Amino acid sequence: MTALQSAALLLFINLGLLGLLMRIPLGVRTIRLTRTFQRPPEELWRAIDPAGTDADWHHSVISSKPLKNRTGIVEQIYSHLDRDGAPLRRLLALEPLPAAGGRGFRSRIADDSTLDLAFWRDFSESRIVRRLPDGAEIEITQTDRYRGLAFLLFRYVMLRRELRALEGWLETGASVPQGYFERPTFQCGLAAVSTFLLWPFFGLTTYGLMISTFLTLVIALHELGHLAAYRTFGHESVRMIFVPLLGGIAIGGRPYKSHFEVATCALMGPGISAFFVPILIAGDNIAAHGLLSEQFRGPLLIFLLILGAFNLLNLLPMQRFDGGQVLRQIFRTPRSLIGASFAITACILAIGWEVGVSSGILAAALAVFILLSM
Repeated sequence: MTALQSAALLLFINLGLLGLLMRIPLGVRTIRLTRTFQRPPEELWRAIDPAGTDADWHHSVISSKPLKNRTGIVEQIYSHLDRDGAPLRRLLALEPLPAAGGRGFRSRIADDSTLDLAFWRDFSESRIVRRLPDGAEIEITQTDRYRGLAFLLFRYVMLRRELRALEGWLETGASVPQGYFERPTFQCGLAAVSTFLLWPFFGLTTYGLMISTFLTLVIALHELGHLAAYRTFGHESVRMIFVPLLGGIAIGGRPYKSHFEVATCALMGPGISAFFVPILIAGDNIAAHGLLSEQFRGPLLIFLLILGAFNLLNLLPMQRFDGGQVLRQIFRTPRSLIGASFAITACILAIGWEVGVSSGILAAALAVFILLSM
């Protein structure tokens, strides 16, 4: 397989995965989970009923209590922070749900201190506790409208973790965070997996492994820039998620507070990588003057090329890239945003032309990135 064929195959796989995870309209979908417990149904009901005496059993729930002046409305306070750094506040609208052999309720989101109500427009959840001969069964159903599989899978995993946390709370009296996915060791493992998955596309040689390793390092540096910006703006917890073949995701500890914060955090991904450019150029000059082994010069230049190309392309003013995030915060009118987008795109294309990239490849790359941003 030639280098061009490998690149085309990798691009095809990435486009397919991105479409599957983020773009394909799935319509209204329902997640349903059931779990049996060797516990009295009354004990389980006190825990899952938002107005119950044990409704704050979960480690992320600070309090859950009905509002005295609004019938059927329950206020829940979470340890997660809103954009002002205060605990997240959410109002649930509850209605009884008839259930054979048990008790249940259906809930909708009436207010949220973090997300706009339009986000919750199609969301509803029902929870039912049924009596069994040797205990009780909990059935949780969540319904919402989804675009892509990513958020659907995320909610499924979160519900499974909640049920495992409930099981632990019933046994020990304490709720603890579940799962290993976000732990640094697991993410390092995913980074290694991503490196080896990329290796065949660059040739199963030492040279190909070097390129796939450099690409993984560039992605890690890029996401570390976002994490550093989050910490600078006061996010108490930050984490990085590696997605094999697709790259990485930097996650802050709260929603953005201002347009300036959005733009700065987006820009610091490519920005922190820019600090390594003069270091790499200096290393190449040192090797050229014989102060460093000549064998280091090739890898240094390859790493510099990957670092520059990845971050320059990420600055393209497309919707899902850092460049698009920055421009949307600076230019508030459609006309100014369009003008700035064309100007930035022209600058990046000019840089590509200056370093010797052919016009055909530049046009193809631009078409692909436009497709990714749709």
